[in-house]
Amino acid sequence: MVQAYNFLASWQLFPEKCIFENGMEPKSGNCKIDSINNGHALSISINWVSIENEAFYTQYTVTPDDTERAFDDLNLADTVKSSIINASTFQILFYKNRRNILEVIHEILPNGYLKVSHLGFKNDHAPFKNIEIYHKQMSVLPYASSVAGVAIRPTKEGVIKHKALSAMEDQTNMQLDQIRQQIELLAKQAQEIKKRKELSLMIYEARLSFKPQIGYIYHLYEKQDGTHMLSLVAPQEWGNSGPFKQFVSSVKLLADHTWIEV
Repeated sequence: MVQAYNFLASWQLFPEKCIFENGMEPKSGNCKIDSINNGHALSISINWVSIENEAFYTQYTVTPDDTERAFDDLNLADTVKSSIINASTFQILFYKNRRNILEVIHEILPNGYLKVSHLGFKNDHAPFKNIEIYHKQMSVLPYASSVAGVAIRPTKEGVIKHKALSAMEDQTNMQLDQIRQQIELLAKQAQEIKKRKELSLMIYEARLSFKPQIGYIYHLYEKQDGTHMLSLVAPQEWGNSGPFKQFVSSVKLLADHTWIEV
């Protein structure tokens, strides 16, 4: 069971990375693999939520010693055989009426993700292959896996958890959205204050031949030598012979003695 160590974790589903040829596609889900019976068996529990927001749950136990044993849910399979092929591959075979009806292969990919392949047969006996991709997570949420996998049935507990989870997600998403809007507003205000500060520094370094009055509009120019000049005269009043290199902006003095562009 030492080789099973890599699989022992809670795995969060990547729905957008999965491929489903049979069954309903999940909106979200997880798969948890635990070691039980002093490390001689594996407990596999799966939670998932469908696109239609139905909550499902299943749990079963396998002993990876390559021995065919009776399966817990006879509606799905009579017997099951599992084996750990190597440190990165774990196989489960389900049998019904002495016939292999489903093969589930767990593979640890080079990037650390868990790939779960379900190979079985549809109702019309045509073969199918579903591929699920998971990433390891630190905590467990009541989310999902594939309905085409092992005997997954809706439970009252799963529905209750899903409704509570949906309400929690709605509330926290709304609060996070409010905080995001506040952050964006503060960032915009900070940018405006920074702009006013830079403009004010430019004006207070400019040549002034009068005392500016709060609330009045003045005009800032750049002179030929690169310095600035604040004037009462608007650009259109200078005609074509103004004593400046270029017009910068019309500005107004605020009560806090900062300047704003108008």
